[in-house]
Amino acid sequence: MKSPASASWKAPLKFRMPTAENLIPIRLDIEVDGQRYKDAFTWNPYDPDSEVVMFAKRTVKDLKLSPGFLPQIVQSIQLATFRSYEGQDMYVGDKIIPIKLDLQVNHIVIRDQFLWDLNNFDSDPEEFARTLCKDLGIEDPEVEPAIAFAIREQLYEIAIQNVTTARENRISKKGRRAAEHFTPRFLCCFLLIWSEIGGIFFLIRMACKASGAALDLMKLFSFGSSVVRKRKEWDYYKPVLDLLSNEDVHALEAKEERSG
Repeated sequence: MKSPASASWKAPLKFRMPTAENLIPIRLDIEVDGQRYKDAFTWNPYDPDSEVVMFAKRTVKDLKLSPGFLPQIVQSIQLATFRSYEGQDMYVGDKIIPIKLDLQVNHIVIRDQFLWDLNNFDSDPEEFARTLCKDLGIEDPEVEPAIAFAIREQLYEIAIQNVTTARENRISKKGRRAAEHFTPRFLCCFLLIWSEIGGIFFLIRMACKASGAALDLMKLFSFGSSVVRKRKEWDYYKPVLDLLSNEDVHALEAKEERSG
């Protein structure tokens, strides 16, 4: 069942990926006995744990890895982390967030940034990656899944942050309620006296509190800003595609080996 396309910050959602399919990103970088295995893929967190073991066995067999990789792969696929957030509130609000790509896949380097709507639970990173590769004329079949994975990885991190935000909001609200309940009477009198002396200021301050959301929108869309991008910003929001030579690829691989 699909989640609603939008949600107010006052009505928290339960934790999930802000995409049509609730797939989580898994990144592996394992070294055993001088062999190194790197991979990145998505996983359905609702699959039974036995599927993880089967995947690890198949990977070790297909890639002719040493047996020591089997427990390492199983341990590295952290489904428990995702499941620990299940059922917890996740505040999304009206969030449009930037997604950035800076990827090298074989001989192709792609850099891009674009905006993503966290309230659109029908969004599909795989379809987006497919369209982007078609528009840029990219024929390497490994680029498309790499783009989709990079998007999902960033969305997953943001989803976890939204759970933390929801938890902090609950604690903050409890603290405010407690403070309001135990406000000393002399403080109330102080506010009343000053409201008579500086009546206009006090009324304006209260109005600001009551219409904070409207004021935020006014700041965002003030006369100094526009929803239309300025010409000098166009280059920031268009994809950049570079083709590497064999020498460039070997140099980058050697650099990565040294840093790893």
